[in-house]
Amino acid sequence: MSVCLLFGCRKSQDSGKTYVLQGAWMLQHAEYPTGKMQDYSMENGTACLIYEGDSILYECMMSVTPSGFIFMPVAKNSVMLIHKGGGKWLYLENDDPHPLTVNDSIVTIQRNGILYSWVRADEIYEEWGSDICEIIARDIEDEVAYNEKRYVLSAKERRQEKTIHWYGYFSAFIILLTLVAAHWAIINRRDKRQLQLQLQQLQEVRENRPQAVRQVVATVENKFFASDEYAALQRRMASGQLMKAEEWLSVEQHLKTVYPGFISQLRSLYPMSDLEFHTCLLIKLRIAPKDIAAVLAREMSTISTVRSRLYNKVFGRKGGVKEWDDFILSIGM
Repeated sequence: MSVCLLFGCRKSQDSGKTYVLQGAWMLQHAEYPTGKMQDYSMENGTACLIYEGDSILYECMMSVTPSGFIFMPVAKNSVMLIHKGGGKWLYLENDDPHPLTVNDSIVTIQRNGILYSWVRADEIYEEWGSDICEIIARDIEDEVAYNEKRYVLSAKERRQEKTIHWYGYFSAFIILLTLVAAHWAIINRRDKRQLQLQLQQLQEVRENRPQAVRQVVATVENKFFASDEYAALQRRMASGQLMKAEEWLSVEQHLKTVYPGFISQLRSLYPMSDLEFHTCLLIKLRIAPKDIAAVLAREMSTISTVRSRLYNKVFGRKGGVKEWDDFILSIGM
């Protein structure tokens, strides 16, 4: 049992207020004016007091058997404490005053000259407190508390109940997880079908492009790759310095000028990271892989992995860096 260092006081979980009697107390022994002592135990049956704060008292008789705890509701009373100092209190139970002393984990209440000593029963309170109080309150309200009605609190049944609850929560979690997985699988299949349709449409556009259009595209490309702007861009890439956000916007603008549909087609393929997206932009600009790695501050092996992984994500099958590069070079025209 826990020992409370400050006169056996406890704090309410709701308000943080300190209480003197909060919790469960088992009758340990009684000392009579004649000096006679009588001990009580759970094995032989004893009284139990359960307090809500310092104002409500639930009283019952309790004993322990191999099948569990047995308790009999006795009463529900209102109480009041008046502090007299030095760990001594005036204890009013249904306005009937009794001297009360708190010492560590023991409370002594004087009734009719008899000193009743109560010891904390934290395990009982934590495991069964709410159940006992609920039953006592219900029986008092139904006026059956004094009919010697008994209840069994089975630890085995409580464990079984907790196990059933745990299995219920676990099963619900598995069902939810399965539904989420099925939902994402459906979305993934739908997205793959849409992507395959997009890829098919891109291929048809390339294959059915008139010769005159191909010549115009080739002319625009050749003009751009022979321009001073592209030469400056290549020198910038070859320097290996990291690019700023505005420089990446400039790269996108160049690509939109030469390949009007490239950026939108690229973004529609797959929700790419910045690393993946920038790699594709530089591939489209015919930047060498070693310069791509330098500009993006990555190893060559990382850039190769990004390209092959993108091919796998988009096409749903394994492919090398050449297959991905060829695909990037073919779209947007």
